[in-house]
Amino acid sequence: MNQPLLDIQDVTVEYPGRGGLRAKPFRALHSVSLDVQRGECVGLVGESGSGKTTLGRSVLGLAPVTTGKVLFRGQDIAHADRGRRRELAADIQVVFQDPYTSLNPALTIEQILAEPLTVRKVPRAEAQKRIRDLFEMVRLPADSGTRLPREFSGGQRQRVAIARALALKPALIVCDEPVSALDLSTQARVLELFKDIQEQTQVAYLFVSHDLEVVRHISHRVAVMYRGEIVEFGDGDQVTGRPNHPYTQKLFFAAPIADPDAQAQRRKERRQLLAAQNA
Repeated sequence: MNQPLLDIQDVTVEYPGRGGLRAKPFRALHSVSLDVQRGECVGLVGESGSGKTTLGRSVLGLAPVTTGKVLFRGQDIAHADRGRRRELAADIQVVFQDPYTSLNPALTIEQILAEPLTVRKVPRAEAQKRIRDLFEMVRLPADSGTRLPREFSGGQRQRVAIARALALKPALIVCDEPVSALDLSTQARVLELFKDIQEQTQVAYLFVSHDLEVVRHISHRVAVMYRGEIVEFGDGDQVTGRPNHPYTQKLFFAAPIADPDAQAQRRKERRQLLAAQNA
C-alpha cells in the first residue's frame, strides 16, 4: 500500500484537569492510530464524548497534540505553527455540523466562495470560473451567488459549505458531523453528493459521525471510537455489518431502521448474539 495521505500515529491529547495544579489531566485521546489513503473515505464513529471530534480537531490543528504524530504527506503537522497552517489550508479543509454558523451571514454566496480564492491570489477570471464550477459540482442553481445564507435551506447551506471547502481543491476534508443537523431525506441527498464529489475529484474524507448507518453509506473503512480509543478499525462493510467489538455491536443494534422486517431480523440477531456471549 502507498504512503497514506494522512497517518495518525499514537496520538494522545490531554487537557489540564479542573481543581488546580494537582488536578489529574483529562485524557481525551489515548494513543490513537489511524490512516487515510488518497481518495478514500474513513468513517470515524462513536457516541458523544468518545473522542472522535477531538481526533478530527487534532488533524486541523484545533486540538493540541500531547504526544504522537499527525503525518500529512509524510510530514508531521501535529505542532505546525500558524504560517504552516495557512499553507495547509489549501490541502486540508473542514465541513462543520452547522453550516449557518460557519458561513458569514453578511456575505453573498459568491463572496463566501471567492474569499479563499482571493486570499490565495487566484486571478479574477479563473476564480469566477471556479465558482461556477463549484455551483455545478454541489448542484446549486447558477444564480445562487447573489443570495445570502439565510435565504437557503439547511441542506442548501451545507452544499455551500461543501463548495467552500472544495474551492482550493484540497486533498483532504475533515467532515465533522456534516449531516447530523439535516432531516433524513436531506441527509441521504447530501451523502450521495459527498460520494459523487469524491468520485469526481479523488478528495479524501475523514468523516466524523455518531451514526453508524451514516458512515456505512459513505465509508471505505470505519474506525469506532470509545472512551478516547479506537476499538475497531477495518473494512466498512465488515465493521458496520458484522461488528466484532461489543461497543460496535451496541451501536449496530441501536441504529434505527425504517424497514419493519429488517428491524425484526436485527432484534433476532441481537438475541442470538447475546445468547452466544452468555453461553
